[in-house]
Amino acid sequence: MAAKRKRHTPEFKTKVTLEAFKENKTSNQLASQYKITPAQISTWKRHAIEELPEIFKQAVNNKKVKNEDELTAPLYEEIGRLKVQLDWLKKKSIEISY
Repeated sequence: MAAKRKRHTPEFKTKVTLEAFKENKTSNQLASQYKITPAQISTWKRHAIEELPEIFKQAVNNKKVKNEDELTAPLYEEIGRLKVQLDWLKKKSIEISY
């Protein structure tokens, strides 16, 4: 009977991968410490290296969106104030003309 496949949490994978990046211990030492295979550690490490550029690209894109929101928010506030003033002036001009 085949052994049931073990699933690791993202937190566990991150912890092991960061330990591997520090290079204080060899992959074999980490594998025995965390009870996983050295190949799994190298796979997680390679995956992290491949994904890092995307993380930084997303951070730059998020800043651009925030900057656009920061720029447009005061403009929408001004539009709202001007609309209220216009409605008030229209109302008052009708009252005065009667």
